[in-house]
Amino acid sequence: MTNQTNKVALVTGASRGIGAAVAERLAEDGFTVVVNYSGDAKAAQAVADRIEAAGGRALTAKADVSDANAVRGLFDAAEAAFGGVDVLVNNAGIMKLGKIADSDDAAFDQQVAVNLKGSFNTMREAARRLRNGGRIVNFSTSVVGTRLETYGIYVATKAAIESLTAILSKELRGRGITVNAVAPGPTATDLFLNGKSDELIDRFAKMVPLERLGTPDDIASAVSFLAGPGGAWINGQTLRANGGLV
Repeated sequence: MTNQTNKVALVTGASRGIGAAVAERLAEDGFTVVVNYSGDAKAAQAVADRIEAAGGRALTAKADVSDANAVRGLFDAAEAAFGGVDVLVNNAGIMKLGKIADSDDAAFDQQVAVNLKGSFNTMREAARRLRNGGRIVNFSTSVVGTRLETYGIYVATKAAIESLTAILSKELRGRGITVNAVAPGPTATDLFLNGKSDELIDRFAKMVPLERLGTPDDIASAVSFLAGPGGAWINGQTLRANGGLV
């Protein structure tokens, strides 16, 4: 375990998939972890229980990131329990695929509310409240580069995140806080695998020069790097964790 004494990491959307892997990896690195979730309290508690069982410290905290008041409450809960927040990982997001011509207003509004406004809400709160020397790690997607059909609205929200990442890194000048994004490629999570045939999954894997899907642990390792001492000189960047896909 790396010694990150008394440092606190807040991970949004951490009840499953990549978010859960990130929460557990940061706990291994020595961070106290706030496991945020929006609906599945049982899954979030299971993540916290695994962290505690491994000797770490964790707290679950419910908040819909699209709600600015809920986000303020999330930071309030972290500060009340642990005194402050050092690392924000903006993992919470949703993905609804469909051709632009076929997409309705609800699909657009929901993805913008969670992926873009939600990340904006947490970035804004972190910009005001994160302790000096901290880290913000946002989530984009490598589809910003591959530009696959049916991903239009989702990619639009993530491209905006990359721009916000670069700008916020400059606005936090003088506080020692880095702001970066991780852009995963195809990753073997339930969210990705559900509804896809074995043939389609294999085709995605073969698109990558390393000829496999990423794992949640692969992505968690990238976040760990950016959140830890090794990432101290990386700022305002988007790290494409995709095995060379794009």
